[in-house]
Amino acid sequence: MKKFFKNIKKYYKYAVRSAKAELKSEVADSYLNWLWWVIEPFCFMLIYTFIFGYVFKNNELYFASFVMVGQALWDFFNRMITGSVKLIVNNRDLVTKVYIPKYILLFSKSLTYLFKMAISLGLALGLMIFQHVPITWHLILIIPVIAVLYVITFGIGMILMHHGVTFNDLGNLTNIALRMVFYLSGIFYNIRSRLKGKLGYLLLRANPIAFLMDQARQVAISGNLVSIKGLAFWLVIGLILCIYGVHVIHKYENSYAKVI
Repeated sequence: MKKFFKNIKKYYKYAVRSAKAELKSEVADSYLNWLWWVIEPFCFMLIYTFIFGYVFKNNELYFASFVMVGQALWDFFNRMITGSVKLIVNNRDLVTKVYIPKYILLFSKSLTYLFKMAISLGLALGLMIFQHVPITWHLILIIPVIAVLYVITFGIGMILMHHGVTFNDLGNLTNIALRMVFYLSGIFYNIRSRLKGKLGYLLLRANPIAFLMDQARQVAISGNLVSIKGLAFWLVIGLILCIYGVHVIHKYENSYAKVI
């Protein structure tokens, strides 16, 4: 891990420049430009709120804010996981010509997704103010929730990035798995109230994104404290995934150019 942190420090400026370049290229040919980063999550929130709040009559308090908070965390998780699978293959020109620690590619991607999540959380805060959600100092506790989410997602991303080089069908399998996780994470419903008993407890505790989404809503909307034990547990799991991912990439990264 010492080598990992050394490389992050060494290539940090490259990662930031790469992330900025990607963000600019995303909206280069768009009339609305950067406004799409605001419009897209806001429109999805409206769709979820209309379908599950009015059509299916979800009675969750402050439902629009509830959805927006969950959507912000889910979008980051989903983008990181789906984007990591073919990340090395999609950057074959860079990988085959210049040496760069492969997790720097994922780190650079994560900066763009963190930026977009920050915009979504900003929209969520605006909705909370609009809906007169009581805002307490507990809101700041969303920072450790996001930190744990980042560690877990980065660890999973590195592992998928490694295996995505040789396993061509991994992207399809990942999309299927993510679709299932999407519906089991409680983005547009409250797992605590809808899935009671052992099933709800299992889904909330065994699914990291569901747990972290619930914790973010607890501190942002309900004004409660986080579960320190729960966050500590998933932080340890995330660190284990990161250590394994870094080890695998360091071991095999010299062979990626030959495979792709």
